[in-house]
Amino acid sequence: MSKRQTLDLVSNLILAVAAVFVIASEWPRAVPGDDLWDFGSFVASGRAAREGLNPYGVYPLTLHVSFPGFEAWNPNLNPPISALLFQLFDLTDPHISFRIWWAISVLCYVATVLILLKRYGRPDWWTLLPWAFALAGFWDTLVLGQIYLPLVLAGSAAWLLLERGEGRWAGILIGLVVAMKPNFLVWPVLLFLSGYRLPALISIATAAVVSAVPLLVMGPEVYRQWFELIASDRERAFFLTNASLVGLTARMGLPSLGLWLGLAMLAGSALWALRARPTALQTSALALLLALLASPIAWIHYTLFLLPVLFSRWRMTGIRVVAALLIVPVPFILDRFGQPAWVQVTSGSLYNWALVLCLVALLMNGRNEWSRTSEVRVQPAAS
Repeated sequence: MSKRQTLDLVSNLILAVAAVFVIASEWPRAVPGDDLWDFGSFVASGRAAREGLNPYGVYPLTLHVSFPGFEAWNPNLNPPISALLFQLFDLTDPHISFRIWWAISVLCYVATVLILLKRYGRPDWWTLLPWAFALAGFWDTLVLGQIYLPLVLAGSAAWLLLERGEGRWAGILIGLVVAMKPNFLVWPVLLFLSGYRLPALISIATAAVVSAVPLLVMGPEVYRQWFELIASDRERAFFLTNASLVGLTARMGLPSLGLWLGLAMLAGSALWALRARPTALQTSALALLLALLASPIAWIHYTLFLLPVLFSRWRMTGIRVVAALLIVPVPFILDRFGQPAWVQVTSGSLYNWALVLCLVALLMNGRNEWSRTSEVRVQPAAS
């Protein structure tokens, strides 16, 4: 066994053991209890929409967040289509709906991990499996009753479809993700600039059609209400589970710096896509990462969209360090609230540093990856 193989085995073993401990510690926290958390905000939003009220207002079920140095209401921040979908959560008692949604979310995540393991799992499946179920974003999604896991399944399926050259279906799935999480618009834009026009245009068209439904049902006023909420939500960027560059620099006292860095990275990636003409998966990997780094808000739950990136590049230098940082439990991070700024920027920003390291790893290994002849390429003309 070579030195590199030994290091791989040891790092995989350490990560697998750590993952098992994280799963054991997080399970009791994630089992649904009396609190509705973010799910309560979603029920309130759907109920308000059904009654003709502002779905982005504050109501009795809206979550209130309070930590040392941070206090805010947490209404539904998703686009207006969510207010229509969330009416389904109010068909029965919210606590029963929470448990049903919790089970659906778990099933979607299990399906996501299985399809990625089938494609990329060998020979590291015994590490990837526990690691994927130890991710902080997974457990906090379950705790809060968030909506990410079906979207993560859609995004991962779109990745695999792009790899197989099935651009039409990939475009539809990407469009559904963009309609619910608009920061992922980076994905179809970079695909378009890289020459993968068909999946890019289909995804944008799908997102546009889905986004038009609230206009027909609730009128343009609902978009004004959503934009007003988003514009007034700047202080939330400071929250420690925001993994974007804006979140990191906000803790440094320089929130605008993160915004400008994000814009610079988006511009640079656009030029790269136009000039380098990378493969669909190379484009997708950078797009998914930049959708998080360059976004004003990218909660730890968004890192689950990087599963196909991390699975497919597991043995790339630095990736397992990224993987280790992303399983640090959310309560450990939130304990840094109220501590000195340097603590919040360092150990309180581990998720942010994980994404920065992931970007560095992709860029450092990019040249070798582009020259690889074994990677499946999707020709733009055929996609």
